[in-house]
Amino acid sequence: MNNTKNIKEKKSTALPVSQELSLEGERLWKEFLENPFLAGIRDGSLDPEKFRFYMVQDYLYLIEYVRVFALGAAKAPDLSSMRYFEEYEAQILNVEMSTHRDYMKRLGISLEDAEHSETAAENQAYTDYMLARAWEGTAADIAVTVMACARSYEYLALELVRQNPACKDHPFYGEWVRSYADPEYGEANRKLEKMLDALTDSSGESDRKRYRKIFRKCSICEGEFWKMGWRGHI
Repeated sequence: MNNTKNIKEKKSTALPVSQELSLEGERLWKEFLENPFLAGIRDGSLDPEKFRFYMVQDYLYLIEYVRVFALGAAKAPDLSSMRYFEEYEAQILNVEMSTHRDYMKRLGISLEDAEHSETAAENQAYTDYMLARAWEGTAADIAVTVMACARSYEYLALELVRQNPACKDHPFYGEWVRSYADPEYGEANRKLEKMLDALTDSSGESDRKRYRKIFRKCSICEGEFWKMGWRGHI
């Protein structure tokens, strides 16, 4: 009886999965801020050609990212989570990718050229991993998979603004910073966290261990993506 009571007490004091993962993620994401690509956005010194390469690669990434959300909607256990996966998918297609299309227009990149560009190895490895987890896993696994990207971009943009408030008003990179530091983007992530916590409310330690593994792998892939951006070529 005492052992059962202790197990229940331990479970009741565990952090919500979204909070546990975000705390773990921040320990990794803060290191990304030292990447010269993000440092260049912070002070405005980034070579536009490197940003051009990054934008095309990120556009290709988002196409696959949307597929992961679509699989989340297909595997959702209820209408509420199904609706959320669909809403976030629409936000990516209609808002986030719109920012990319605006930048590509300014950089002289056609949508056709972007969509038929070669995918960098780091990008391919990341999206392959996400899609594999989405096909093989549950809706909860999918929510964990997509959260690393969503939350890390919010964290990084807010940190860039905190470290240099002027970066959000930069004539070229400011739009990118503002899009991810936008309270509306943050609110979409709060909804993602709420859905994740609902999906994982009864998850045991073995499930949580799997979530941590997926989230850490995706966060590491995020770091490799920024290194790829700084390299500036395939």
